[in-house]
Amino acid sequence: MKVIFIGAGPGDPELITIKGQNSIKKADIVIYAGSLVNPEILKYASQDIPVFDSSGMNYKEVCRIYADNKNIEGTIARIHTGDPSVYGAIQEQIDFCRQENISWEVIPGVSSFQAAAAALGQELTLPGVSQTVVLSRISGRTAVPEKESLEKLAASQPSLILFLSISRIEKVCSVLTPVYGETTVCNVVYRASWPDQQIITGTLADIAVLVEQAGITRQALIMVGEVFRAQKEPFFYEFSKLYDPEYTHGWRKGSTKS
Repeated sequence: MKVIFIGAGPGDPELITIKGQNSIKKADIVIYAGSLVNPEILKYASQDIPVFDSSGMNYKEVCRIYADNKNIEGTIARIHTGDPSVYGAIQEQIDFCRQENISWEVIPGVSSFQAAAAALGQELTLPGVSQTVVLSRISGRTAVPEKESLEKLAASQPSLILFLSISRIEKVCSVLTPVYGETTVCNVVYRASWPDQQIITGTLADIAVLVEQAGITRQALIMVGEVFRAQKEPFFYEFSKLYDPEYTHGWRKGSTKS
């Protein structure tokens, strides 16, 4: 048996990759994170195979399925939300497979931060503004190492995307405001790409109140940075050199100024 870890994408069932979809179609067993993965993804699976919802299972219970089927021909489609490399809890599963000599593969997926940027119509790396995107979270039940504290990550004012932090947005704002400034744009994107997607745009000074008024307490990203000025100030940034008519690169010779 081979375990295939599949990124199902952020919510929209059409945002799964073709490779991921095909792997689900061919699977002999499906295990999916029912608390986060859109159940519409299951329509790609055969109707007569075992399907397990891992939202009510622990690590040992999931791995027991791998172990019990290790000597059987076929594949297990282990479906995670977004891209499984970001807060996907796949490393311990991969290590179990390595330890038990179970074949495995990872198929990447579209992350929620990418879907959120698409919903905003926002590039996260603008020349002269920010060339760095930081994905992180604030400390909670899962601690963040001190070397990656929010204060330290924010020091260079990157385009900052925070997962799993919406319930502590007041704390987030209190930490970020002295660094970014209270007028810096802050977007909160709830359930990016789902039918009930919501976008709340404010600043570090008022976003916590706006989020509270909207009643959002989970499944939302916090997105902060100077790049988001583009939502109200078109062309405030430098243009990319890639399409600059005077810029020469490996595929095109630039023109000279007249």
